[in-house]
Amino acid sequence: MKIIAHIRSEFPSKFGIPRQSGLVPSLRARIVFEPEYRNAEALRGIEEFTHLWLIWGFSEVKQEQWSPTVRPPRLGGNWRMGVFATRSPFRPNPIGLSCVELIEVDLSPKNPTLLVGGADLMDGTPIYDIKPYLLTTDCHPEASKGFTQEHEDYQLSVEIPDELVKKWPEERVLKLKEVLAQDPRPAYHHDETRIYGFPFDGYEVSFSVTDGKVLVREIKKCR
Repeated sequence: MKIIAHIRSEFPSKFGIPRQSGLVPSLRARIVFEPEYRNAEALRGIEEFTHLWLIWGFSEVKQEQWSPTVRPPRLGGNWRMGVFATRSPFRPNPIGLSCVELIEVDLSPKNPTLLVGGADLMDGTPIYDIKPYLLTTDCHPEASKGFTQEHEDYQLSVEIPDELVKKWPEERVLKLKEVLAQDPRPAYHHDETRIYGFPFDGYEVSFSVTDGKVLVREIKKCR
């Protein structure tokens, strides 16, 4: 398979990335095509769709052998499920699938790009294919949610002191709050004294979690 593009997102590392696409709709990412595929003709008609499927690679997953069972994060790492019954990155073929909103199409002849919303991808993630999302065939409201249903509405409240974000645009503050509300910690972590940190949109964000509330403790510019 050939890499046709890479994603440019606000997440330079895996920590903090939403566990599924669409959980944080306000996130923005740009799809930048490889030189061989920088052809605006390949995108002809794509602007007629509101959403896209992205097929991509878990580029940070390093494994030599696969396991038939994995520990889904939302089950706290305490239960094993069949790998093909989960979306774990630890698979025989580390391929991901994300549905994203198509925000903008740039058909610049020398460097066409796509701006998408709600992506759950780390900066630099390789994209192998892009396909239109079709409402009539891809959406199944009657579908069962399996073991994920119990944790479907799980979110944390978020508190960010005003002095930490006083120079931030409102849009960036909103995105950070939505990311933190998804609880980026490993699901098996419950230490309320622990301070977590991750890079986001050029800043290093430190936070702790107590009684279901995220408290942002420090925000500083990444070096």
